[in-house]
Amino acid sequence: MSDAKASVLVVDDKENMLKLFARILGDAYAVTTAPDGAQALALLSARAFDVVVTDIQMPGADGFTVLREVKRRAPDTEVLLVTAYASIPKAVEAIKEGAYDYLSKPFDPDDVALVVARALERRRQNLEARGLAARAARMPDFHGLFGTSPALQKTHALLAQVAARDLTVVLTGETGTGKELAARALHRESPRRDKPFVAVNCGALPAELVESELFGHARGAFTGATGAKAGLFEEAHGGTLFLDEVGDLPLPVQVKLNRALQEKEIRRVGTTTPVTVDVRVVAATHRDLAEEVAQGRFREDLYYRLGGVTVRMPALRERREDIPLLALHFLAAANRPELEGFTPQALQSLTAAPWPGNVRQLQNAVARAAAVAAGPRITPEDLPPELHAARTPTAPGPLPAEALAKQPYREAVDRVRDAVSRDYLTALMQEFSGNVTHAAERAGMERESLHRLLKRYGVRTEDFKRGD
Repeated sequence: MSDAKASVLVVDDKENMLKLFARILGDAYAVTTAPDGAQALALLSARAFDVVVTDIQMPGADGFTVLREVKRRAPDTEVLLVTAYASIPKAVEAIKEGAYDYLSKPFDPDDVALVVARALERRRQNLEARGLAARAARMPDFHGLFGTSPALQKTHALLAQVAARDLTVVLTGETGTGKELAARALHRESPRRDKPFVAVNCGALPAELVESELFGHARGAFTGATGAKAGLFEEAHGGTLFLDEVGDLPLPVQVKLNRALQEKEIRRVGTTTPVTVDVRVVAATHRDLAEEVAQGRFREDLYYRLGGVTVRMPALRERREDIPLLALHFLAAANRPELEGFTPQALQSLTAAPWPGNVRQLQNAVARAAAVAAGPRITPEDLPPELHAARTPTAPGPLPAEALAKQPYREAVDRVRDAVSRDYLTALMQEFSGNVTHAAERAGMERESLHRLLKRYGVRTEDFKRGD
């Protein structure tokens, strides 16, 4: 990471204001000053700046002219407008034209430093999001298993290694981690790729029909069996049979499955004639089969018969670095081409969420957010309600400790500070029922400064006003 200071251009026609900004920002940033809009435009034509702070009212090229020119030449540069009056219409106009925020004179030097720091952070996040989109477009695709994390790449390597070996494979892992995708990947990487891939969810089959579905039946074998029917083993002949949730099979069927694996033949229900089958079985379960054996719910002989190779699919929380890439991948499939992506805050919420339903839950969450999003990018408010609690900090930071520790020091401190600030402002508004004047007195700050903080941290006063 470069140690070069971020660059800030300050534009104002009053020399004392230029000196004030240089004094406030000079220690932390490389500050360049311009006494009017024309000179600012000349500087902008020669080089790029990370942040531009410009007065609105200036002779010649005013602050809005500078704003428009910055956004034309360097859209990623953040612009702060300064006005002598707290003009809400001008602020709204400026933000609509791409300004990050505005400062009204007189201002608190600490507010200036904080707003510039937040503008630089948004610039960093936007550049990161752009790089993320490029990475998502190049994301490795192992037969539908997307991701670049070490945990998933290790799984990819193991699947590729065992695919060519005609062994039974047990895929373990939580619900939604992609076990069926892994089974299909094993099939497509194997010499059996041109033969059938047949999948069945054992837990979804009625107990009285499981044996018939797997092994087939003869005509008249039971009430309703009006004709002979081949089972799934015969359908998968030469290929792969995927037994999802194999731990849910009834014990009597487990006996026959074990025999089929051992003898490579099956018998249809209602007949004693053996049928030879050449099938590779891949099984999956979210259960601990060793514990199921200990509890007498799964046959020990079948447990060892299936356990040629065991591949564990990592939970999404174990590969959080893949979440932004996956979110962009799922967004691209949501048929909303007008959506540009996610706001940095939305990506932070997605990355911090616990995801008990893993990749499947993330896919559904992105599809839901894409369906309701009204703006050009998905915001935290577009995400499903169950994720809102995940982004509302209840501890010192907005991320779990293990995730927080993976951030650079400055980013980690910013997250914790933001979390504490948001919690404080929420509690303050709760106590004073959204009354900013009384809340500002308690906080020991000017009413306008509190308004800016509320806006910055997304705390809406109307959410706390009590009805009559």
